[in-house]
Amino acid sequence: MKTTTIPAEFDEIRPYTVDELPAAVEELLADAQFSGIMAQFLRGMSAEAAREQLRACKTLLDVQRTFFYPLLMELLGKNTAGFDIDAGALPDRSQRYTFISNHRDIVIDPALLSILLVDNGFPTTVEIAIGDNLLIYPWIRTLVRINKSFIVQRSLTMREMLRSSQRMSRYIHFAVNEKQENVWIAQREGRAKDADDRTQESVLKMLAMGGPLEALNLVPTCISYEYDPCDYLKAKEFQLKRDNPGYKKTLEDDLQNMQTGIFGFKGRVHYSLAPCASAWLGQLAGLPKSEYFRAVTARIDREIHSRYMLFPCNYAAADLLSGTETFAAHYTSEARAAFSEYVDGRVALVDLENPDKAFLRERILTMYANPLRNKLAAG
Repeated sequence: MKTTTIPAEFDEIRPYTVDELPAAVEELLADAQFSGIMAQFLRGMSAEAAREQLRACKTLLDVQRTFFYPLLMELLGKNTAGFDIDAGALPDRSQRYTFISNHRDIVIDPALLSILLVDNGFPTTVEIAIGDNLLIYPWIRTLVRINKSFIVQRSLTMREMLRSSQRMSRYIHFAVNEKQENVWIAQREGRAKDADDRTQESVLKMLAMGGPLEALNLVPTCISYEYDPCDYLKAKEFQLKRDNPGYKKTLEDDLQNMQTGIFGFKGRVHYSLAPCASAWLGQLAGLPKSEYFRAVTARIDREIHSRYMLFPCNYAAADLLSGTETFAAHYTSEARAAFSEYVDGRVALVDLENPDKAFLRERILTMYANPLRNKLAAG
């Protein structure tokens, strides 16, 4: 990996450096809450052996390969029915890319992408954009910076947000072109709660602050989950916002979403990488700026939507919403009935004083139907 001097302006947001890693590891291991959580993941390894394994890591990639990789593989072996990636559109594995993807799960989306990249011949993992609203405890901030994450600052004034966005954009360009790192970033702020995945122009405008988009080697990336462990939590949030437009999630809500996403069952998971956008971005360069970003977002959305892997539950959800059998060729009557029962079970998990069961059911069905709708619209 190329060694380079990192400008001090990035110190507040960047991952740890090699020189900072030993102290960061000791800080993490000294945290009682982290030690307790780590013990839940360890199988066949003593706590002391795990500590020594962490201390032996010389780089952040070492930490990922030797410590987090086996833990994630064991975890995903239990709570998925298999996972894979179609990376055929990126034959040049020596290049560094910015993967811009739809977003289902706070933790698993970029973590699993990293696993799939290294298992498919890519020389390194991804640096991950993560909002500081998720850094609930000091040990989480330390952990994510050890795990090659850089921090997206939220809850700023307009002036502060502009400066923060400019700095983050410069950092992403620096990470890809100087540090020679891949980067993962969601196509929008937060997850699309209804799975209607749309790229926000503001994300692309932020990326362009630090240099041309072509320099980032943008790769539209589609993530398909058969089941979303957080579907009932997202439905609950829809009702809370419907009943109280001023509703805001709490830190405890974020933590529950993180835990549910990590440990909940996802069924089959598929990643599909589009060709690098640099090949077509130049064709749009002559457009006025406002039209340019609109055209880029539309193209990224088509690239993502056309690559969904659809499962029987997606087709069944669409037909359950419409009360038809339009897509009956894609599922059995038993599968439709089982999915309908699954949705009822998810609605039952919503812990509200007055749950609107019909509304919650519609919201969950819509989450599963939208990938099908978008793929059909993408052609």
